[in-house]
Amino acid sequence: MERVRIDKWLWAARFYKTRELAVKNCELGRVEMAGQEVKPAREVKVGDRLRVRTEGGDFEVDVVGLSEMRGPASVAQALYRETEASRERRALVAEQRRLEPQIVIVERGRPTKKDRRDLTRLRSR
Repeated sequence: MERVRIDKWLWAARFYKTRELAVKNCELGRVEMAGQEVKPAREVKVGDRLRVRTEGGDFEVDVVGLSEMRGPASVAQALYRETEASRERRALVAEQRRLEPQIVIVERGRPTKKDRRDLTRLRSR
């Protein structure tokens, strides 16, 4: 096997959970090869450099293996090699996200009878 459709490869390499998601993300322009957005039917070969945007971050990877079948994570990780710059960028973004203040919104649901009485009292003043 010398070439594989990029949507199948992204699914096999476990960047996306389903092939449908891989196709959708290709169509939305979240996958680039050589600086250009790719369509799902585009073929990938060993040596290509891809930029893949996922929920986990932006990955810049070199293709080192091909597969059309999804296997265990250890096999999937052997299909690509992430660049050092990409690892550093993702680590920096993760650190920034960790340092951001966490805003917690607590929804209490419907007001209680006491809450309604207090509101009525405030409105009548």
